[in-house]
Amino acid sequence: MEEKQENTQPNNPLHGVTLKTMLEELRTEYSWQELHEMARINCFDKNPSISSSLKFLRKTTWAREKVEGLYLDLLEERNY
Repeated sequence: MEEKQENTQPNNPLHGVTLKTMLEELRTEYSWQELHEMARINCFDKNPSISSSLKFLRKTTWAREKVEGLYLDLLEERNY
């Protein structure tokens, strides 16, 4: 018998959104320099790229949390 999967986080706007998607959406809206100014993460300042930023963010919890916060702010701005 197959169990029905439920969305266990229906009110979490980050649920199901990959870090890559968040970063790509942020880059659509902001320059690398703007992201660096908002988050103070060096991977956005020194030879920034999606690939190198993802490598750093995947292993650095505090930086990933900052990016998630920026992404949530972006979602909130788009809803207004």
